[in-house]
Amino acid sequence: MTVMEQRGAYRPSPPPAWQPRTDPAPLLPDAAPHRVLGTEAAAETDPALLRRLYAELVRGRRYNAQATALTKQGRLAVYPSSTGQEACEVAAALVLEDRDWLFPSYRDTLAVVARGVDPVQALTLLRGDWHTGYDPREHRVAPLCTPLATQLPHAVGLAHAARLKGDDVVALAMVGDGGTSEGDFHEALNFAAVWQAPVVFLVQNNGFAISVPLAKQTAAPSLAHKAVGYGMPGRLVDGNDAAAVHEVLADAVRHARAGGGPTLVEAITYRVEAHTNADDATRYRGDAEVETWRGHDPIALLEHELTERGLLDEAGVQAARDAAETMAADLRERMNQDPLLDPMDLFAHVYVEPTPQLREQQAQLRAEIQAEREGTH
Repeated sequence: MTVMEQRGAYRPSPPPAWQPRTDPAPLLPDAAPHRVLGTEAAAETDPALLRRLYAELVRGRRYNAQATALTKQGRLAVYPSSTGQEACEVAAALVLEDRDWLFPSYRDTLAVVARGVDPVQALTLLRGDWHTGYDPREHRVAPLCTPLATQLPHAVGLAHAARLKGDDVVALAMVGDGGTSEGDFHEALNFAAVWQAPVVFLVQNNGFAISVPLAKQTAAPSLAHKAVGYGMPGRLVDGNDAAAVHEVLADAVRHARAGGGPTLVEAITYRVEAHTNADDATRYRGDAEVETWRGHDPIALLEHELTERGLLDEAGVQAARDAAETMAADLRERMNQDPLLDPMDLFAHVYVEPTPQLREQQAQLRAEIQAEREGTH
């Protein structure tokens, strides 16, 4: 039989039936962002939670304003304000248990403070004094992360390790819309889904990665839609609705803690202030756009809900403002004090056991300081 005859006798069988490993439908986000305030669902929300969210939002707005003022006074090198995004910041902090971990980006100072870190310590990195001004293990808050999205793989690693150890721990990682364009974002979500790690990814979509609008970063229907490509649920929420953000994150945390794996949450919000005090936002967006978002202010939304339901009166509003002002005055007073810095602290917390090179450098610096004091340098 010739080769052609052999080929002619070959009858390929049909390919095996293909089925997706996971039904993608339940992973897809809703068509519109989830909302609670101003809907019938608001009546079912715990009034105590709403009052606490309100107090934290008011305190957070004042914290942002005070920190911004400190940059103008030269007390901070830089400050990335989260004004307008306070609902995301506060909900992320309040939704976690004490044993859980928060992984913030550089803009999430408010979330760090709402988690219980001292406001001055939370600003230490932005002051240029330390890489981290607080003890991450004590507060279960990772260092503020300035490289975009590099905190996300760290969150996955911690959550996966906790699960292997049998610890009941969930990690919540915060990132901006610009961070979703980084490779670290892809790697983190891919590993989290494969390992079914107990981690929640909160994307604060505030419209711009510095000056680049979202439309120039991705053609996806939403950032939450990216979740299905990794095999995890995607949720879309109104990021200025504090009750809705808390509800969605609480569901995601429960899902992760129960062994259900990760969730990607996209919160639609807006950066009202400039990217940092060094940014001129008027070069890439108009005042009309900003004013439109001011009309969807997270504090005003929650205050309206509380007053309409008789859960907040003028005295309650003033009490929240007074508490915020007390915090701001304390922050201002302590930040206006020059820090006492010890050059030898450069060698602290680098390694558990200092390397020979580090000990050599430490001795050299100590000798130089001593010579300077004795005037023999």
